[in-house]
Amino acid sequence: MSKPIREKLISALASGGFVSGQSIADELSVSRAAISNQVKALNEMGLDIFKVRGKGYQLANPLVLLDRTAIHKGLNSLRADNSVEVHTLIDSTNDYLMRKLPNQVTQGQVCIAEYQSAGRGRRGRQWISPFGSHLYLSYYHKLNEGFSAAMGLSLVTALAISDAIYALYGIEVQLKWPNDVYLDGVKLAGILIDLEGQATGDCHSVIGIGVNLQMPEQAGEQITQPWTELQRHVGERIDRNELVVAIIIALNQRLKQQSEQGIKSMLADWHKHDLYLDQPVKIITGENEEFGICRGVNEQGALLLENKGHVKTLFGGEVSLRGVNASTR
Repeated sequence: MSKPIREKLISALASGGFVSGQSIADELSVSRAAISNQVKALNEMGLDIFKVRGKGYQLANPLVLLDRTAIHKGLNSLRADNSVEVHTLIDSTNDYLMRKLPNQVTQGQVCIAEYQSAGRGRRGRQWISPFGSHLYLSYYHKLNEGFSAAMGLSLVTALAISDAIYALYGIEVQLKWPNDVYLDGVKLAGILIDLEGQATGDCHSVIGIGVNLQMPEQAGEQITQPWTELQRHVGERIDRNELVVAIIIALNQRLKQQSEQGIKSMLADWHKHDLYLDQPVKIITGENEEFGICRGVNEQGALLLENKGHVKTLFGGEVSLRGVNASTR
């Protein structure tokens, strides 16, 4: 019952007016204590809700929720037919689509959410997902050529995020192999690719994207690496529905380009935005570190690392790339 109570409270509070806890308790046939407990839970999710005696609960700032109708309208205007689901509360958008494989998803299907209770980053790390503050989006993409077709998928996705942000705000981001988007040298967005299927047959991929838009102070304190938020760099208030449409459109286009022309056709775009191109870097694999000069990526999406005149190709997986003075955390 807790999820329906939370969703009802969120819907009622979004406009910024006062909401009577007793009225919602009566409507849902629950106790006032149940309402109070769920308000506390929403505060822990990143919503700033306060109470005034005699008036009820109110958000410190009005909340503009994700709108499935507005997103579909934006996609239709650009002749895109992606199916989009919008969830208020979910464990993980990636996990949700993975559970629907293989017969309950369509090519280009998208799941987005206001809040993830179990958002994931690479290597099982938690992705901090405060309510209504950022963008949590997953996109289903079928690969007919097996796992080999997934090589470089995170690079294609990073380029799509770059395309969308530049199209809307005129902001040039940096890309860090294999799955991060940076702005002014610190992390703005992350990508997580989940795969399921056969090595040489049909393969299913779910492309997960998390973009920091406006970080609540409490959530920011939980992040252990330098980060930034897009709102800090954009003059007007970010319309998340507009940004969702832009990212989906850009991802549609980049995936089509990959299918028809390969990653080779995108190398110039990647190298233009490569955070570490021609710079000293270190490669971290478990407890091991390897140093060299980053020479960009190749047409398979592998990193090119030069050391003593020899160029080595490295693929993703458990490999991490850092600047030579960066923390290994």
